[in-house]
Amino acid sequence: MVSGRSMNFLDPSLRACCNALMSLSEESNHLQALLVVGNRSQESTTRSVVMHLGQQMAALGCQVETFDYAQEDLPLFDVSTAFSGPVYASLKKRVLQADVIVLGTPDYHGSMSSALKNFLDHFWKEFAGKLFGSIVGSHEKGLTVHDQIRTVLRQCYAWSLPYGVSFMDKADLSEGAVSSEGLTKKLDGMAHDLCAYGKVLAAQRRSDLSGEGPGFLEHYRSA
Repeated sequence: MVSGRSMNFLDPSLRACCNALMSLSEESNHLQALLVVGNRSQESTTRSVVMHLGQQMAALGCQVETFDYAQEDLPLFDVSTAFSGPVYASLKKRVLQADVIVLGTPDYHGSMSSALKNFLDHFWKEFAGKLFGSIVGSHEKGLTVHDQIRTVLRQCYAWSLPYGVSFMDKADLSEGAVSSEGLTKKLDGMAHDLCAYGKVLAAQRRSDLSGEGPGFLEHYRSA
């Protein structure tokens, strides 16, 4: 381990980078992940796949929380009442704590579910600088759904993985559990990427929010 004293000879920008990496190493076991199940059905295959990913992330050391519409009924967004309900208050705490957020949704007519859109409508500045991954249950690859999710995240100044994972329930699940080798491998990769890149971005986000330097997160320091 390189000590802070031994880095005094470095250029300030390099020293800041090294400090961020050291902080990352110290906090690597504390990555917080929030899984969002954007389907109200108790028999949702989206839930099965999202939970499978959550287990893989937990095995990699992430602390995993869940927001599931089947367990918590977030009311339809209404700007005059949305920020005062008990479900929102509990959910906001989890969103603020999360370093990484996973969004799961079925493909409805080439778009995300109304449940997932409703979740996204309740937040914006809370997403800034955080890493997101998307999972879509679709019979047509779900590409337009992933694109719409990325558009929303870009508007909120959030990061997203450069790919999403799509699945077909009959081909990839059996008796409500992930069964295909292809989907398992994709979820393994997503779990790794969310944890690995999530740690890097979370460390930099904390540094930027607590610092005084330039960058897009300077606008969120008092948010």
